[in-house]
Amino acid sequence: MTAVRVFDPAMCCSTGVCGPSVDPRLARFAADLDWLKAQGVSVERFNLAHQPAAFAEDQAVRSALEAKGEAGLPVVKVNGEIKSSGLYPSRDELAAWAGIGGPAPSLYTEAVAELVAIGAAIASNCEPCFKFHYDKARKLGVSREDMLLAVATAQNVKETPAKAVLDLTDRYLRRERAERASAPIMLETTSSSCCAPTTSQTSDERRASKGGSCC
Repeated sequence: MTAVRVFDPAMCCSTGVCGPSVDPRLARFAADLDWLKAQGVSVERFNLAHQPAAFAEDQAVRSALEAKGEAGLPVVKVNGEIKSSGLYPSRDELAAWAGIGGPAPSLYTEAVAELVAIGAAIASNCEPCFKFHYDKARKLGVSREDMLLAVATAQNVKETPAKAVLDLTDRYLRRERAERASAPIMLETTSSSCCAPTTSQTSDERRASKGGSCC
């Protein structure tokens, strides 16, 4: 198992992510280490203010401190080898040192989010929403062509179910009209008998049923 050991400068807590003003670098690095742990990497952190013995016992870290003082911290070691000193590495660097694939970059940028919002504004017929997100997208450098594509996509999605239900009603109504047009025409008779002649009987059969003659 890959082992990562981080020797931090003196901080108020184990990660430095505390207090009213949090250093964004520390917050990012803490999240990156959590990500490493989720990938099965062993991660340990040592704080100079609370664990000085760990610094003294590690020859390489002690040498870095003697040479640069606290400016040489943090020291990041991977499988016993110092990989960086004096700065917090990126997640991609940590992943490379640990021999695991880095996270795929997110496609959902701020500009993409505004294009999605423009599409949602079209779908919901919200004029204020469209104006607001149009302005934000323009400030982010989103092109007019991309905004038009977002509008066209939203409009297609919006109109597809409406067209589908219109097609459905048209099929039902055309079928009903066709069924009425093809229905047989029943001739009315004056007979009240259950044996009244039907339209399928020939003229001779009708005369026979009445007992009449052709003359």
